[in-house]
Amino acid sequence: MLHSFSSKIIGIITLLFLVALLIFCSLAMGQTSISFSLALEVLTQYNPENPDHLIIATSRLARATIALTVGIALAIAGTLIQTLTRNPLASPDLLGINAGAIFFIVFAITWLNLQSLTQYMWFGFLGAAVAGLGVFFLSSLGRDGLTPIKVILAGTALSALFISFTQGMLVIDEQSIQTVLFWISGSIAGRDLNMLFAVLPFLVTAIIISLFIGKAMNIFGSGDDVAKSLGQNVGLLKIIMGVLIIILAGGSVAVVGSVGFIGLIVPHIAKGLVGTDYRWTLPFSALLGAALLIGADILARFLISPMEVPIGVMTALIGGPFFIYLAKKGVSKQ
Repeated sequence: MLHSFSSKIIGIITLLFLVALLIFCSLAMGQTSISFSLALEVLTQYNPENPDHLIIATSRLARATIALTVGIALAIAGTLIQTLTRNPLASPDLLGINAGAIFFIVFAITWLNLQSLTQYMWFGFLGAAVAGLGVFFLSSLGRDGLTPIKVILAGTALSALFISFTQGMLVIDEQSIQTVLFWISGSIAGRDLNMLFAVLPFLVTAIIISLFIGKAMNIFGSGDDVAKSLGQNVGLLKIIMGVLIIILAGGSVAVVGSVGFIGLIVPHIAKGLVGTDYRWTLPFSALLGAALLIGADILARFLISPMEVPIGVMTALIGGPFFIYLAKKGVSKQ
């Protein structure tokens, strides 16, 4: 574990270099191999008449940028939700965000006959927001107010509801299954930067706010009673964290579909490196999430070449063994 301030700074710098290296690998590696120098040249002296430049500019740059942003967003969302629910095995899926987004996308395809990826994205974002807000509304009912166990129960119930509705619509309209598969399994291929730019202001704002609430999360992690005795407005912090989770996870699902395990495993890796001081855990999680998703996207291009593995399947292959390890080890509650 990195204990000293200087070692943590060195860790941040190392992760920044790793992310930068993976971005260049993402630009250079694929069915058409391109040199690193040429990949760098695209960023400084772009020539649209050069076929290699065109491949990078129209496809790989978008993939690397989307993987970078979504990896950061999902990792931070996972850290927030594990802290909010005090459940070390929690992930953004727990709030029904993925299920809500997929349901709204299927509804848009089946009943509204929409064809644009950008339109699907906005419906996915809307579905994620509705699901997240629904979970927090249901879990706030009763005398106890918002509690971790009620959040988990409400999220599980709404997820099951949305999944059932989605399956029902797909049975009615089987032609939509092929289109929806990209969202259910998660995919970065075929997405362009315009889709990311549409939700980027929301994601960037939520990421910045998340990085500034680390101190408050440290106090919150001590328990509601201790936090209240120290003068913290626990209810307000829970609402802020809930809204940030909805924006980060919802925006990510809206762009790339259902990508699991990033929000589950990355917070544990970050805590293994720097402990539970969220002033450090959050930035470490952000960089580790970016590195993991970019790396998974690169591996997805070669695993069953010339076809590509959906990014959601790739992250499951990477994260599945780690999840089994966590479950077997019996992670302690935060």
